[in-house]
Order: sequence, then structure tokens, then C-alpha cells
Amino acid sequence: MAKRIFVGVLVVLAGFFACRNAYCCTSAIITGKVTADGRPLLWKHRDTDDENNRMAFFKGAKYDFLALQNSPDADGIAWTGSNSAGFSIMNTASYNLKNDTVKKMDQEGILMYKALSECKNLADFETFLDNYPRPMRVEANFGVIDAEGGAAYYEVNNTHWVKRDANDPKIAPNGYLVYTNFSYTGRFNEGMGYIRHQTATEIISGQAAHRDFTPHWLFNNLSRSYYHSLLGIDLLKAEFSPEKTSGWVVDQDFIPRKSTTASIVIQGVKSGENPEMTTLWTILGYPPVGVAVPMWVKAGSNQPEIMLGSRDSNRAQMCDFALARKRKVFSIKRGNGGKYLNFNLIHNQSGSGYMQQLAPVEQAVFQLYQEAIERWRKTGINLRELITINAQMETVVK
Repeated sequence: MAKRIFVGVLVVLAGFFACRNAYCCTSAIITGKVTADGRPLLWKHRDTDDENNRMAFFKGAKYDFLALQNSPDADGIAWTGSNSAGFSIMNTASYNLKNDTVKKMDQEGILMYKALSECKNLADFETFLDNYPRPMRVEANFGVIDAEGGAAYYEVNNTHWVKRDANDPKIAPNGYLVYTNFSYTGRFNEGMGYIRHQTATEIISGQAAHRDFTPHWLFNNLSRSYYHSLLGIDLLKAEFSPEKTSGWVVDQDFIPRKSTTASIVIQGVKSGENPEMTTLWTILGYPPVGVAVPMWVKAGSNQPEIMLGSRDSNRAQMCDFALARKRKVFSIKRGNGGKYLNFNLIHNQSGSGYMQQLAPVEQAVFQLYQEAIERWRKTGINLRELITINAQMETVVK
């Protein structure tokens, strides 16, 4: 067994640098056909060079919206978000769609900011893409859900876009689509993220028949997964536990990686429900050492302060909490040390790992909001009550 693991590690180490400095996210759309409550889920597990992320509220041209940003970002950039109409969008970078010599690229955040400000549904977004100035300066897969039951990915380059409808049984026969860093209509066998794509697909497909996906399930089974589909190992299982060795493992091609900066599950609404109940379950920082909290556009500027940039540094306190833990997990700085993580600090047999300690904290957060969410789906969000619960949540996570 040890020999097979060692050989497998050598196989993937050869490609270690391929995605190191790229935007290599993992994502999925889970339609209401296979979720526990019939509401669609849009999952974005973000990898990027800037480890400081925060949430921000914006007054848009047509719609107000919440968006994930790098902490240094100015207005005009969004990396995942939802607006007051229930339109939600995220992206993964693609590396097999570009077919031109345009040099100024990577403007997906600008495109998504504008879309959140202007679009109500998938039809609006398609018109938006048709009218967007060329070259669009993007090479990406945009995942979108709306409050009308729409759910699709759009594979977009500088001049063209292709829709892959998650509600089309010919495209998504099992009710979901998974995307990493290649596009299905792009150049064959090019792009990145194939191992992560296989990992996420295996995990989701194994659960799809139960039709019980929830935001919390996606966090715990994807954002915090240490299953590796190529090596055939799962570090969370006793037989593969790094405790049997030094506790250090190579940080390569797991879904959570050193470059992971946030994970968001946007829980949409059923057709006919109030779009204001579109919920952004958000983990800032490295998900195995972070805590998910819900956010709503309806709260406007009264969002939890712990999730927003501070006036002094523009950094979110919740992200700083997670980063302090993450830096202990990735503590080796010299030589190739940055490629290794101390897994025993994340999870161990004694139950003292960060992920194990934070699980009851996150559960307490979920319980704070649970009853109110069910009530608000019938009556609408009570802002005074939400502000009170948010304050209680901040006390719990601190």
C-alpha cells in the first residue's frame, strides 16, 4: 500500500507547477431535482493568489447585490455573488477556450460585477453576453442560477459563448454539472483541473441517487474533502491517516489546497418563491479551518461585520481567523516546504484537529438561523431579527 501511494505521489508531482499561480477553482451546479428541498445549489470553491477575501454589498444599476472580492479589490469586481432578483453567478477559469492573441485578459471579475448589477435571469445574462464589448477579455466557465428555475454554465471566450443547461437531461442526466479549469467545448485534453474534476464528480455521483444535497453536505464532503481520485486515497479515513507517518502530506490536487481562499454555496429558491431568500452560505479562508455563515442581499449594508472588510485594512475578520489557522497548517517556509501541509493539525484520531473543533461551532451557527429561515420563506426576511441573529453568530464564531 505504501509503495503504491509513493508512486502515485511521484506521478502528480510532475504537474505540480502547472496550476500553482493560476485561478484553479472547483465548482458545481446541483439542480433542485436532486437537492433535499428542491432548491438549486451553486457551489464555488475558490483558488487564487490573493489569500485575503471578503464579502461586500453593492447598490447596482438595476439590482443590489452581494459579492465575494479579494480584500484589496476596488468596486467594480465580483468573484461570486447574488443580486436582489435572485440572479447568482460564479466562474472557474478555463484554459482551453482562447483562440486569439489578445493579451489583456482575466477580466471575469469585471464581467460578473456588471452582470450582477444588470441581470435578472438566464435570458438577461445571455443578452448581456451578446452585447458585451468584444473582445470580452475572459476565458472562463460561468455558472449561473436564477429565481425562475434556470441553471446553466456558459463557456465563454473573447468572442463566443456556449450554454450548457443543467436542466437539460441530455447534458446533465443526473441533475448536476461539475466544472474545474477546462471547458467541454474547448480543445480536447487541454486545460487544467482534471484530477479535481474527477474527484468532485465521484463524490457527487455517489450521493446523487439519494437526492438529498444540502449546502452543508457540499461543504463537508467537497470543500473539506481529502479524497484524491488519482491516488485512490482519502486522508480522512483511518487506513490512510497521515498519523501513521510524520503527519505531513503533499498539497497537490485535493479540492482544498493552499491556494484556496473561500468556498460559497448559493442556495437558490424554488420557482415562485421570494428571490430575497436566495442564501449565500459563505466560508472565508481555507474551508477546512473556516466556518460557514449565511448572508442575504436583503440585509443591504447591515451584513455581518465579521464578513466585511474593516475600515482600517479592508480585510474580513472571519478570513483572518481562518488564515491564522491555515498558516500553522502550512508552516514550512524554506525550500519546498510550502508544498506540504501538516494534516494532523486539521484532523486526527484524538479529535483535536481544527476541522473537528470547528464542526460544532458551525453546527451552532446553522441552528441559530434554521428556524428563522423556514419562517422567512413564508413571511419574508425580518431585518431586525436578522441583525440580532447575526450579532449572536459573531459571538459564537469568536
